[in-house]
Parts: sequence; C-alpha cells; structure tokens
Amino acid sequence: MMTGEREKELMNAAGMLLDARRTNTPIEDLPEAVRPVTLEESYFIQDRLALAYGEIGGWKVGAPTAEATPMFAPMPRAWIASNGAELGGKHRFRGLEAEIAFLMGKDLPPREKAYSRDEVVAAIRSCHPAIEVIESGLTDPLKAEKLSMIADLQMHGAFVYGAAVVDWQSIDFSKERVTLAVDGVVRLERTGSNTSGDLMRLLPWLANDGAARTGGLRAGQWMTTGSWTGVSFGTACSSVNVNFSTAGEVDLVVAPVPESTASVVLGLGIGGLLARRRRSS
Repeated sequence: MMTGEREKELMNAAGMLLDARRTNTPIEDLPEAVRPVTLEESYFIQDRLALAYGEIGGWKVGAPTAEATPMFAPMPRAWIASNGAELGGKHRFRGLEAEIAFLMGKDLPPREKAYSRDEVVAAIRSCHPAIEVIESGLTDPLKAEKLSMIADLQMHGAFVYGAAVVDWQSIDFSKERVTLAVDGVVRLERTGSNTSGDLMRLLPWLANDGAARTGGLRAGQWMTTGSWTGVSFGTACSSVNVNFSTAGEVDLVVAPVPESTASVVLGLGIGGLLARRRRSS
C-alpha cells in the first residue's frame, strides 16, 4: 500500500517530468528521493502525466522478450495523427520505431472472466502500420534508470498510423519484413522482429491484466504493440518511411519549428506532437 507521503513524492516526480517536457529542458534522471522503485510507482507517475495531456487515445504495450511480462503506457489522443503527418513542436530526441497497431471497434470492459484471444481479435476494427515517435523529459531515456524511463510515459512522444490492412488476420507476423528509412536511406531492415515474440499475445494481456488500470479497452482507442526496429533517430526536416512487406507503409515528416510559433509550441511541450496532416501543395 502506497503511503500518502510517497504519493506526494511521486507526484513531485511527475511534475518534474512534465516541466522537462513542456519547457524542453530535459533532466538526467529523477532525484533519488522521488525516483520510482517499483513498476507500480512508475505507472502511478505515468497516470499523473497522462492527466495533464487530456484524453487517452490508446495504449502502447510491449515486452522485451517472448517470455517477459508486458509493460504498457497511455498515449494521449492529442499526440495521434494519420499517415503523412508533420511532426512539429520542440521534439528533441526524435526517436523512431516501426510498429504494428490495432484500432478497437468494440469495447472490452473489465470483467471477472478473462477475455479469450478470439474475443479480443473479434473486437478489433482494423490493423495498421505505425510509427511511434520516442520522446522524453530525460536527457537520454535509454541511459536513465529503467523505472524512470517507464515513468516518463515509457518514452512516448507521438503516434502516426498508416492505412488499414486488408485481411490482416492472414498475416504471419513471424515472417513479416519491415524497413525503416530516413530521407530515402534504409536505416534498418528486419524480419519477424517484434520483441514480444507473438505480438498478438499482448492484446489479451492488456484487456485482462491491464484492465484495472485502463478501465477496459474502448472502441476508437489505438493499441500499438512494440518496436520491430529498435530506436532509430530523425532530424529536423527529415522524411521517415516505415514499410512492412504485407502490412503496408506509413510516413511522417519531422518539420522545423517556425520562429514565429516557437513560443506557442513550447507551451504544448516536446511530447505534444503536435502532429497534423501535411498540407497538400
């Protein structure tokens, strides 16, 4: 049971990470006194950060190995955009990951009896290629304490999805190939490389084990299932393309920040996307 005093310390940690993101002044790590020491504490901080960014548009869920228990984090609705989005704002870290995501078509409310895999699949509206943009209030989240990184929305910065995949249930994800290219140069090429092993195991886990925290999965929410490529990096003005052999492709552009709007963007924060559709010429 978390004490009231510990909750105050963790709320202070959430405030530090939120301030670091919003002002684009990252910190090396959380001070030891307020640093999370359990996964429960990291999730407590995540949830306080998510409150500051408004409606939850979905969840990122993944596992580092086929045997590992998954971890998950909320994705703010305001940070979600469709194919061809322009990544504005003061994004600093600009990490890029190729992922497979699912859009829920039906609610899966919490219940005593566990949802089966078939029930979860039946609740999915569509499957999509996606790019997760990695951002953080930590200077280098990959070098900070792991629980601090998890607390900071598990490095989530934005989510861009491509077109729905026709007949996605016929895809053998263990044989699916993916490339991630920046400015036309392929940075990474992988096959069957989702770190969770069987990525479809993640969704029933989220629907069941994650329900107490998520309040259940809702129609219209996105579930993205972890990186196929590890973290690559973009730069200002770069174009990013992720191409799956069967599941399609998705693009985004990392744009410069117009000087005249810099103060507005800073108010939204480095994680605050804000991604929007690229204007047609």
